[in-house]
Amino acid sequence: MGGGAAQATGAAVRLGVTSGMVIQELGWDNDTDDELRVAIEDTIDADMVDGDYGNVVDAIILWWRDGDGDLVDALVDALTDLVGGGAIWLLTPKVGRPGSVDAADIAEAAPIAGLSQTTTAAVSKDWQASRLVTPKTPA
Repeated sequence: MGGGAAQATGAAVRLGVTSGMVIQELGWDNDTDDELRVAIEDTIDADMVDGDYGNVVDAIILWWRDGDGDLVDALVDALTDLVGGGAIWLLTPKVGRPGSVDAADIAEAAPIAGLSQTTTAAVSKDWQASRLVTPKTPA
């Protein structure tokens, strides 16, 4: 396995994906990281599903760039198919890359959409991921 593929596999593991999970991918375009996509699909041992899947999913990969529209709306829409306790991994271009998203925009959009940001990780040469989850409510 080459360096890029090994890094992508490590990134898939950092995203918490495991075999058998159903992962929905939103916002795919020709600039997404194909090595990371393949590593995720290899890890879950299946293809990721798209927005037309029509059933609940364990996690969501949302590729997002500055200029893609309203982030709050995209996050709220993504929550529709997410199983309780699941995570949205918001993948954005790293700072300095075309389409990079200001961290303050994510910090502002997440709570409006009813989400908390828990982790940010570099997942490839050009992309970083922010883990967004619904806050735990007291029992």
